[in-house]
Amino acid sequence: MSSQKVLFISQEITPYLPQTPMSEINRLLPQKVQEKGFEVRMFMPKYGCINERRNQLHEVIRLSGMNLIIDDTDHPLIIKVATLQSSRMQVYFIDNDDYFQRHPASELEIVSHPEDNDERSIFFVRGVAETVKKLRWDPVVIHCSGWVTALTPLYLKHIYNEDPSFRGAKVIYSLFDDAFDGTFDPQMLKKLKDDGLPDKYLTAIKNGDIDHCAINRLAIDHADAIVQARENVSPELIEYAIKSGKPFLPYPGEGVESMAAYTDFYDTILSGAK
Repeated sequence: MSSQKVLFISQEITPYLPQTPMSEINRLLPQKVQEKGFEVRMFMPKYGCINERRNQLHEVIRLSGMNLIIDDTDHPLIIKVATLQSSRMQVYFIDNDDYFQRHPASELEIVSHPEDNDERSIFFVRGVAETVKKLRWDPVVIHCSGWVTALTPLYLKHIYNEDPSFRGAKVIYSLFDDAFDGTFDPQMLKKLKDDGLPDKYLTAIKNGDIDHCAINRLAIDHADAIVQARENVSPELIEYAIKSGKPFLPYPGEGVESMAAYTDFYDTILSGAK
């Protein structure tokens, strides 16, 4: 068990962003999992408001340099890393000037520039996958948190599914009360198809606006298991998750006291995979 690896892909992690229920759990849970003997790595977007000097981020040259093509445009992938000193856990940051460097002293780009959130999410998810491949790291559990990560199950199950780094991994998706205003670019469907994803995998977003519920339904469709990470998650999404028939962890509470429920859920998922 001690050699098994868990990958956390998160929309927010404290202390790199202000403390919220999402950023806090994405800080506490990896540490608890590490304490149980797992090897842990974490990924999040490199939002422009993250102070690189204060948080001691530095670029990993050997992992950077790839271009990801989205909607016929090349976007350089830049990887940075920092270490959480108290736990010695490494946090990797997905960076790119087009998506994450616009307003260094203001709100997150996912709020200030929602018009390209579809491409930002695609870039983030593909950037994580390509970096894990380069690291030759093979997690047994991949836990995704927040709608920015919602495309992860789709890509890992249908684009990267034959890669040794992901072939046997169980993908868990956490639902939060992180609803956003508006909808994704209607061209998102075309951009996903351009990446090699056929209609049959995109049912959740094919009809109607691609809003918060739609993008989360897409994540539920392709994840192996679902977590209700906040008490006030949309009842529509909770019902959809339960009806999927996949392993479902109801709201386990807040803070350190809730961590055992998560790690027990991992054990259940992994025991079922044997």
